[in-house]
Amino acid sequence: MNTQISLQPLARALFALGLATAGSLGQAGEPNEATHRPLSATWCADRCDAVITDWSLAAFQVIKAADGYQDPMAASRSLAMMHVAMHDAANAVRPRYRRYALAAPPSSGSKADAAVAAATAAHDVLAALYPRPQATALLKAELAKTLLEAGVGPAIEAGTHLGKAAAAAVLAKRANDGSAGKETYVEGTEPGRYRFTPPFNFAAAPHWRQVTPFALTSASQFRTAPPPALTNAQYRRDFDEVKRVGGKAAGDARSVDEMHYAAFWYEFSDIGWNRIARAVSGRVKQNLWERARTFALLNMAMADAYIAGWDSKYHHNAWRPVTAIHLAAQDGNPHTAPDVSFATLLPTPPVPDMPSTHAALGMAAATVLAQSFGGDHVPFSFASRTAIPTNPVRSFRSFSEAARENADSRVKAGLHFRFATDAGLEMGRRIGQHVIRNALPRQHGAAAQDG
Repeated sequence: MNTQISLQPLARALFALGLATAGSLGQAGEPNEATHRPLSATWCADRCDAVITDWSLAAFQVIKAADGYQDPMAASRSLAMMHVAMHDAANAVRPRYRRYALAAPPSSGSKADAAVAAATAAHDVLAALYPRPQATALLKAELAKTLLEAGVGPAIEAGTHLGKAAAAAVLAKRANDGSAGKETYVEGTEPGRYRFTPPFNFAAAPHWRQVTPFALTSASQFRTAPPPALTNAQYRRDFDEVKRVGGKAAGDARSVDEMHYAAFWYEFSDIGWNRIARAVSGRVKQNLWERARTFALLNMAMADAYIAGWDSKYHHNAWRPVTAIHLAAQDGNPHTAPDVSFATLLPTPPVPDMPSTHAALGMAAATVLAQSFGGDHVPFSFASRTAIPTNPVRSFRSFSEAARENADSRVKAGLHFRFATDAGLEMGRRIGQHVIRNALPRQHGAAAQDG
């Protein structure tokens, strides 16, 4: 079957269907001397970093207004672009960390207001990516909040100019990154090969494996090993596990809490982990430069985890548990019994199984956040739009604890084999470590603290 790929109503079906199923279950830049404002008391004073978290939330509102958040891969790219542009804008005022795209800032950059520059960069990136009127109106209103508080003056004007330059540099660098590609996908026919999963009749965005990563050297840099052979003992164990605990009729095999976190973590990873970062930002102080880098690294890591995950998924092209359980009579393994009536707790995303990119994004995010916020053991609580109403908020003692529960949720929802979530966790850990070590490093001679 040949299918011209489009995401169609992917997010609408996954997100809305998941909700229904679960329910039935810093500091600013150098001021111009004419402003007579000392460096320690700029318009945003000791909360300049809030411009980063404000735009993090605004970006999700803009994407939802523009396209209903139908494409999480494209959204992850947009979020990474926005945050690296904000990072570049701040670091063109005072170079603390290496910039991603802005090689030659305007000559007035050192006199610009860094918070205004960052906000303008965010606005211009999103305005270019989401030009629909609903999104444009939200963007203008969000930028107006910053400009109304910042006032007027040469530093504000220079900040606006610098932010536009930072956005333009990022947009130019990502203009031909492969994200606009198309690819025809033919579903498999042999045992173990990916088949379309109900209610979908397509495979989502196979071309995404060709997108240029933000920090990785290539999409295949951390390609996973193939899934175990269908006759392998591990395959049989993981087959039996997801069949036992991942179906709608799992009964006592799946606890109430496991059902709760299966639904809770069903929300797209880029939404959930940015929400976690904003929640922790309210407790862990960072200046504008540090906060901009934290969110840039977080979103670069998740965008790259999608790209790398798609590379492995479509390279191995492995079937999902729901298909494996329905067609177990064809897998050549006498120890796997078919069940044509098996239905997963939550709808299976329309992409191959190996690895779980949900697990990969979660561990990549957890790894970056642990480094950025001074350690893994940072307690936090947060909510989810896909949570069952009786369990709307969950609490964690560490980022890694959350990442492990996030990965396990995919088994408890019937969406992945355990070997796929384990592979996703390892891929995410390696991506997160690579991003931390190589992306946006501190500039030589930059002060440890700024503002």
